[in-house]
Amino acid sequence: METEDSYISLKRRRDNSIERCGIVDESSNGQAITSARMKKCDLFLADVNAQLKFRNVTTDIKVDTNSNGLQLFTTITVDEPAPGLKTIFGFKVPDQRSGKIELQYLHEYARISSSIGLTTNPIVNFSGVFGTNVLALGTDISFDTKFGNFTKCNAGLSFTNADLIASLSLHVVMNEKGDSVNASYYHIVNPSTNIVVGAKVTYSFSTNVNTITVGTQYALDPLTIIKAWVNNASMVSALIQHEWLSKSLFTIYGEVDTKSIDKSPKVRLVLALKP
Repeated sequence: METEDSYISLKRRRDNSIERCGIVDESSNGQAITSARMKKCDLFLADVNAQLKFRNVTTDIKVDTNSNGLQLFTTITVDEPAPGLKTIFGFKVPDQRSGKIELQYLHEYARISSSIGLTTNPIVNFSGVFGTNVLALGTDISFDTKFGNFTKCNAGLSFTNADLIASLSLHVVMNEKGDSVNASYYHIVNPSTNIVVGAKVTYSFSTNVNTITVGTQYALDPLTIIKAWVNNASMVSALIQHEWLSKSLFTIYGEVDTKSIDKSPKVRLVLALKP
């Protein structure tokens, strides 16, 4: 059925023991309702999605029935209450700890996102990127108000031009062995043959270990690439990758530990197909 104000479609599909049925109702005034049902053996699963728009406020509601029972998901998005600002409020019923409010700010030289859980002792998240196409600085921080400490602290700095990319990043996860500093360098030596050299240095604070990796890349032809790299742990790796069909790759990969020549090298064949 189709009218001036709404469009309703019915879709039905049956796959062996799984039967799917869906209904979509879209209105020209920004309202949409989607209903789907799936029957698998003797188990019925269903969900209903509704979207309501009024000026700059969009409300998404989803009612879902699954193995955990009936659940209600609600997200309210307010676009640009101030220039460049977006506010998102979401919660799930019956989960009383799922409520969260998020603020996003988009500017030509900055992107900022901050969220806080609507609980007694929420976790506060903040992430932001500042800079240009040449130089950029970013950070990602999480703070647990219950224990009064940071649970995650990441920061990064990158420099980019036509043939060179350099970056420096800090990664710290509290109560885990995830504290490290990474520095990387990527340089295009010859764009016509896609000759590239690169290096990466990683230092782990928890293990006090440095890892240094250097590598190179060369294009035999527009469809075939050779890569090779070595690290300070005496691991030497190489691969040859050929695109034999559009977006479909065939790769031969080899790895050898030069400290243990008596061990057989690792060789892998990988075939990746994409429609």
